[in-house]
Amino acid sequence: MGKIVVSENVSLDGVVQDPRGDEGVGRGDWFTWIGGRDRAEWADVLLAEVRGAEAVLLGRRSYEFFAARYPSRTGELADRFNGLPKYVVSTTLGDVGAWNNCKVLKGDAVSEVSALRGSVNGEIVVYASGGLVQTLIEHDLVDEVRLMTYPFVVGAGARLFAGTSEVKPLRLTGTRVVGENLALLTYRPVRDG
Repeated sequence: MGKIVVSENVSLDGVVQDPRGDEGVGRGDWFTWIGGRDRAEWADVLLAEVRGAEAVLLGRRSYEFFAARYPSRTGELADRFNGLPKYVVSTTLGDVGAWNNCKVLKGDAVSEVSALRGSVNGEIVVYASGGLVQTLIEHDLVDEVRLMTYPFVVGAGARLFAGTSEVKPLRLTGTRVVGENLALLTYRPVRDG
């Protein structure tokens, strides 16, 4: 059975939107606000995570962001990311284009992801995809949350946990300083029984 792992870059105030400054939130590129050691160790963490993944799960907008950048990239991270099976939850995306190993999950997101979880053995990592993450959290489909926490308050933009129908308890299972200023926080849901 697959394990759904949410992996997000998040500010101290919970913002996940527009960390590269491409979406018009007007707060700039977060990576320019951290040092070279932070960026290098962040890249190491990302590479290790991608090496450990069996598949990637994305929402449509995140898919479009990655698909516009990764197919032409080379190197260990890009090669692994490009080679992984990628699943895109979308009711509007027609064609996945030239990015290899992509499949669109067009039905009900909860049903589609539940079926995917049952068919993949290993980690299915969700990158970016805030709306999809909220749906997965709401329906108790997330097995682990990894938050790469940046040392600043952004003050604008969408937050990862915009709202749930009830309290969703999580247990802190790991902390790690990344570089000099980043913190990787790992949580697992507390489930009944």
